[in-house]
Amino acid sequence: MPNRHLSTAIVATCLLLPTGCFQSAPVSQSPPPRPIESGGTVTHEADTILSQETAPVESAKRADKWADLFDGKSLANWTSTQFGGEGEVTVEDGCVMLARGDDMTGITWRGEPPAKMNYEIEVEAKRVDGNDFFCGLTFPVGDDPCSLICGGWGGGMTGLSSLDGDDASRNETSQWINYDKDRWYKIRLRISPEKIEAWLDDKQIVNVETAAHKIGIRPEVDPSRPLGIATWRTMGAIRAIRLRKLDAESPHTSK
Repeated sequence: MPNRHLSTAIVATCLLLPTGCFQSAPVSQSPPPRPIESGGTVTHEADTILSQETAPVESAKRADKWADLFDGKSLANWTSTQFGGEGEVTVEDGCVMLARGDDMTGITWRGEPPAKMNYEIEVEAKRVDGNDFFCGLTFPVGDDPCSLICGGWGGGMTGLSSLDGDDASRNETSQWINYDKDRWYKIRLRISPEKIEAWLDDKQIVNVETAAHKIGIRPEVDPSRPLGIATWRTMGAIRAIRLRKLDAESPHTSK
């Protein structure tokens, strides 16, 4: 038979203990990160803090956003290029219209160019009438000028002008491309200390290392410096001109 006096003593002892007899005090823990709702996505406070800490590093690796150099309404920072014999330059329906010249018509950027190195420039252009180049894009490579010719020498010759004194019809970038009239083409150039690269409708058409070459232009396009677009005995139209600067440490990572 149980000893009632012993049981009573045990219960009394437990009641005198400061906090609980049969379990240890709970261990203090930090509360979990609070969920944060952002744009319909639930994240956690710790993830947000980490993102904020790494954001400056990641943003430094990205290219700048595209900046429009043509507002679709006026020439603004551009001027009609004085080639001598140039056709009329107008802005119509959101496009720069380059009337046929004898020989050239074009527009030139006023003042210093937005960038000279580690940048991309993109133009949307088309041939309205004529059979020669509808986009002669002159651009800076550091302190040196160069041109990308699209549709020259009878309508299809494409390439850089000039490399080592050889124009677009006579150097390693020369190629023939059949351009359709009244069709818009997207022309993009990427300039870095190592290379000049170009794409036509996202297909790469130029990839040349510049260290082994002397970069230059033909004398006829000298009035297009430092940045300009011209046609040769051809009516052309331009509906977009945009530029973005690239990270100097990794200029080839942007798309």
